[in-house]
Amino acid sequence: MLDLTGNETRSAFDGKTALELAEDFRPDVIFLDIGMPLLNGYEVARRIRRHLWGKKVLLIAISGWGEEKDRQRSNEAGFDHHLVKPVDFGTVQDVLATAT
Repeated sequence: MLDLTGNETRSAFDGKTALELAEDFRPDVIFLDIGMPLLNGYEVARRIRRHLWGKKVLLIAISGWGEEKDRQRSNEAGFDHHLVKPVDFGTVQDVLATAT
């Protein structure tokens, strides 16, 4: 859906690759699944935030976990938003509007 709405995207299927891709691509927005293999989304977010370029990125957690403790943990890791699966595309658009 993001590609169809004119956004340039990249995909990774594990946390290590996601971090490498982000370091190379330097996106404005990153959607991160929390439960990725190799490095989970929390750790990827923490590592991204350590970089100067990573302080400006809009980080959005995508998770099946939506309790208050899960949202708090996302916040502590450096995420700006925490969305619970399945995510409605209208919600994605609303969150992306905060980046502009």
